[in-house]
Amino acid sequence: MIAFNSSSSLYIADQGDHRVQAWNVGDSLGTTVAGQPNGVSGSTSISLNQPSGVYVDSSNNVYVADTNNHRIQLWTYGALSGTTVAGTGSSGSALNQLNSPQGLSFGSNSTILYIADTSNHRIMSYASGAYNGTVVAGGNGQGTLTNQLSNPCAVYFDSSSNSLLIANSGAHTIVRWVIGSSGWTLVAGVAGNYGSTTWMLSYPQGLTLDSTGNIYVADSGNHRVQFFLSGQKNGTTIAGVTSASGSLSNLLSNPHSLLLDQQLNLYVSDSSNHRIQMFVRY
Repeated sequence: MIAFNSSSSLYIADQGDHRVQAWNVGDSLGTTVAGQPNGVSGSTSISLNQPSGVYVDSSNNVYVADTNNHRIQLWTYGALSGTTVAGTGSSGSALNQLNSPQGLSFGSNSTILYIADTSNHRIMSYASGAYNGTVVAGGNGQGTLTNQLSNPCAVYFDSSSNSLLIANSGAHTIVRWVIGSSGWTLVAGVAGNYGSTTWMLSYPQGLTLDSTGNIYVADSGNHRVQFFLSGQKNGTTIAGVTSASGSLSNLLSNPHSLLLDQQLNLYVSDSSNHRIQMFVRY
């Protein structure tokens, strides 16, 4: 997962190196802001293990989905260690536990943290300082019913509709779950079926939204980014080439997360190519 801080530096969950890197766009070197700079994993407060999600608040504090430690860590600006703000460090499905969390998003008032609790097939919300979380989406077993999720990898809070957009990876869909409702509505993909046509997805891993409600999807299994106009289920490929994995500048390989800057340039974590690609505004 990738995120901007308040000065538009790029923060990258460097999963294989068990750290979060801060990178000024255009620089050739990054700086480790969470985890160990030498790439060693661990479960202590100074270490991470396969982090896959990152969120940076307005004070440059960094929230990390520490996936293989089954916890969310908060690294305050300049800190050398993190504090656990969700999860216990052991996998489980109790309200104070997580199981391989990946995506993170904050509500509009920045006090509610939403977590894609991937292997529990649910989205959890945590109020600031809370020990237990609340199931706000899924939690009814893995599946394709409208009250179920399947390996959700990313979550995005949409303040305009008080809803969560979810990359429901195991079901090959993007779904919208209004806060407080009992189920989702389909945004993109065909539930339970993967494919490479313009209206299908294959293991989507990430998503983002622009100010007019258009949705961008990291369609990982198809090695592309799909663009869906607001309210439309037929997508357009705007980055990568459908079903073509590669390392050329026009290709992607298992893209995982997406980020838009203020000019709507698109940043893509091109996971299997170990790089971040920037595509000029579509």
